[in-house]
Amino acid sequence: MSIEQLIAMNLGDLADAYAARTLSPVEVLQTVMAHAEAVNPAINALFCFRPDEALSAARASEARWKTNTPAGPLDGVPMTVKDSVAMVGWPYLHGIKANAELPPSSYDSPPAIALRESGAVIFAKTTMPDCGLLAAGVSSMHGITRNPWGLKWNTGGSSAGAGASVAAGAGLVSVGTDIAGSVRLPAGHCGLASLKPTHGRIPHLPADTMRMAGPMARSVDDAARLLTVLTRADERDTWSFPNDGTQYHQRLGRDIKGLRIGVLTDMGFGAKPEPAVRAAIEAAGRLLAGAGAIVEPMAPPLDFDGYAPIDLFLQVRGFVEVSGLPPHGDDGINPDVKAWALGGERHSGAEMYRALGAIGKMKTALLAAFEGWDYVIAPVLPVVNFPAEEPGVSREVPLAHTIFTAMFNQTGQPAATVCTAFDDRHLPIGVQVIGHRCDDLGVLQVAKALEQLREVTMDWPLTPRA
Repeated sequence: MSIEQLIAMNLGDLADAYAARTLSPVEVLQTVMAHAEAVNPAINALFCFRPDEALSAARASEARWKTNTPAGPLDGVPMTVKDSVAMVGWPYLHGIKANAELPPSSYDSPPAIALRESGAVIFAKTTMPDCGLLAAGVSSMHGITRNPWGLKWNTGGSSAGAGASVAAGAGLVSVGTDIAGSVRLPAGHCGLASLKPTHGRIPHLPADTMRMAGPMARSVDDAARLLTVLTRADERDTWSFPNDGTQYHQRLGRDIKGLRIGVLTDMGFGAKPEPAVRAAIEAAGRLLAGAGAIVEPMAPPLDFDGYAPIDLFLQVRGFVEVSGLPPHGDDGINPDVKAWALGGERHSGAEMYRALGAIGKMKTALLAAFEGWDYVIAPVLPVVNFPAEEPGVSREVPLAHTIFTAMFNQTGQPAATVCTAFDDRHLPIGVQVIGHRCDDLGVLQVAKALEQLREVTMDWPLTPRA
């Protein structure tokens, strides 16, 4: 079994092969780990390889499949999780070199529990930038994570290693986390399908008002299978709500005829999409219209800067984390993150409260703009890409290019990504599909429709490209 053959399969195909005994979890793990170890020096997406632990899990999975008693939809799937997903006995560094000597995690986050209970085989963790506060692949702990579609280009972040590794076949799927686009941005840069779920759909720790975990995969089918497993309630995350039993991966087929879909290319403030990005979004709209959807341009939803109060909130959050780090030298944290985060000290409690009020105003306006639409498609980010070494499109406001993603962390709406185009450098361009709160299934169904309608072939960069 070659890695090329493996990535041509989705996770449903893999489960069928396990059930038929034509493939074994041990064989698949060995193929994936060998490939991951071969490509990781180029992309620098993975750390903390645990081959012995993974092999033990794969053997246990193999025994279950031999008795036709798989633990769940991910039994025997070799995969990774982000640095910021806590697992007992594994490092939890948050991308920060100053945390290098901290003891391993003493607890399992809800995604880790769900994955293990489903039989997933976790063999490594994925890289992320410091504090998760860059939408880029640069980290004081991990160094520069590079995009396998072009090694001089950025992966996006903060689930940088997850995006790069899955695109390169170094793991079949991964779980990232998203606070302002941190699942969707690297998925967009790396050509992946992903989902930032409705807030509360996937519990995570520490519990948060805007961050959540999300699936990252090479296909919508695989992202949906991950969502099926990750969806559950956990009392430790007070935002989480009960699992309604939806088998997302079994319900992706849908006739989109008659759906009202808005095409959003202007938030009403901030950077406008580059021509290639705008063209990709408009082309995606035409594909949906050709399949019978009612597709029309959406007016800019905001007439004020909706990102500024989010930036203030994140900056204060960053200050709290950075100022509480263990003692460290100048290289203990990324200098761009440190400079930006320490600026949060100047904000008063009153300013913070006003920022929360402004975020509330933004949420009200954005949700009102969605009335009358079943779904909206939009850019993942306004640019196709930027150099791998950069912390963002702007050093002064490193998260400024998240204007099409960060808003939906605030509203709690589900938002998926799927690649529908490439630019003239053959770099992926993702489309974001946003729906109403709790309609995660519908968002995935529209993303699946786009995946089936797209006119590009995903020639995955199993050998990272210069």
